[in-house]
Amino acid sequence: MPGPSRSAAAVRRDFPYAVETVDPYWITLTDGTRIACTLWRPVTEQKVPVVLEAIPYRRRDGTVYRDLELHPYIAGHGVAYCRMDLRGSGDSDGLLRDEYLPQEQDDICEVIAHLAAQDWCNGAVGQTGISWGGFNALQVAARRPPALKAIITLCSTDDRYADDVHYMGGALLTENEMWSNFMLAQASMPPDPQIVGERWREMWLARLDAATSLSEIWLAHQRRDAYWKQGSVCEDFSRIECAVMAVCGWEDSYSNSVPRLLEGLKGPKLAIMGPWTHTYPCRTDPGPHIGWLQEALRWWRYWLEGVDTGIMDGPPISIFVLGDDRWRDEEEWPLARTDWRKLYLHPGSAKLDGLLDDRCPDRDEGTRRYWFSPVSISGLLGLPKLVYRTPPLRRRVEITGPIALILYASSSAPDTTWIVKIFKEDERGRCSPVTRGWLKASHMELDPDRSEPYQPWHPHTVEHKLTPGEVYGFQIEVWPTSIAFAPGQRMRLEISSV
Repeated sequence: MPGPSRSAAAVRRDFPYAVETVDPYWITLTDGTRIACTLWRPVTEQKVPVVLEAIPYRRRDGTVYRDLELHPYIAGHGVAYCRMDLRGSGDSDGLLRDEYLPQEQDDICEVIAHLAAQDWCNGAVGQTGISWGGFNALQVAARRPPALKAIITLCSTDDRYADDVHYMGGALLTENEMWSNFMLAQASMPPDPQIVGERWREMWLARLDAATSLSEIWLAHQRRDAYWKQGSVCEDFSRIECAVMAVCGWEDSYSNSVPRLLEGLKGPKLAIMGPWTHTYPCRTDPGPHIGWLQEALRWWRYWLEGVDTGIMDGPPISIFVLGDDRWRDEEEWPLARTDWRKLYLHPGSAKLDGLLDDRCPDRDEGTRRYWFSPVSISGLLGLPKLVYRTPPLRRRVEITGPIALILYASSSAPDTTWIVKIFKEDERGRCSPVTRGWLKASHMELDPDRSEPYQPWHPHTVEHKLTPGEVYGFQIEVWPTSIAFAPGQRMRLEISSV
């Protein structure tokens, strides 16, 4: 598994194979749609495997710098790489009408079959991508195209409703409208006249006529319905049989999905969970970087060529433990040796923070003090939050794995969004963020007597408006992480509502 070494692919060009670049590389689908690709192919008489990336971000200008930095490395080591413009994007025919449609998955399956049938290909295809390309790599894997042997999915999710830019915890995100505007701009851009020729203007006008605000679609589906379930591989993990490498960063908004994939997938799998944001592990700033391209190449050669690179010899999970700032390999998730702990909220006052510790409070004496209206609390404290802190820790404490807050609370409104944040607080009171989670209160399904939260996590398929002033039990999923607290530091919990 990876260590903290920097990839040299950005500066190296002395690869074992010379690289032939074919641009455009056209693939005509069965309905006549022409798909534009760039193909990097090692110059050799031997048949080679190929890796596909299928995204809408315009290979000729949108991702060209990144592509030229990364993809020739893979091809220069004997594995061809095909970068595909999705239907209706870049120089490809057709219209891009929404994210992750079945049509997109159909197109990719056709492209995989085309690549596998080429006389230069050994018949084995991999698929990879970060973000959008990571999404559809999982979705296509669930379609089981025969030539697809393995995938690498980075910064993506198995659940389109739970972890994308539209809703999280049932709450509408501001990124929903931002992303809609970004996709409107993408869908409205013309193809390159140097690639498509005189058809460019006709293609462009068709895109402009069809361009729409996708947020109209997304806002029409505010709960987890069939629209979001389509393309969410968590609906049936057993559909994925090929090998899966899943990669995320603890600072990325998609970090929830890799632990779920580890638990749900039954086939061959590896996971890397690092300290990064939404980017490749060899390009993130700040680091530490890893030799990502080297790891990817080991994966592809093992699964697409049958070369024993050792990639599957060690533990299947590599995590970066924040605080300790070191890599550690693990055998399973959650960790079998986990000491599951419950910490309880003890109320403070208008001037003092509440206490967070493992002593269970006397419910008969203290329960009502944990219930609050967000409006009255804000007025009382002058802050839109409640704060709870542990005493200074006497020893090193590590949080690695899933986290949840069980909250018994009432609201002065028929709905609210509970927001939970965990911080690391040093001896001088300085805080650094650790993780967070939130829940739209009306999306939590409750048991009949409303005394205990519903188990397991609520799927956000129904809505229960709150009775103002009535106490409910809420189970709020907090994003998993791996972080060590040093002696003298505190854990700090903040709860607020909007």
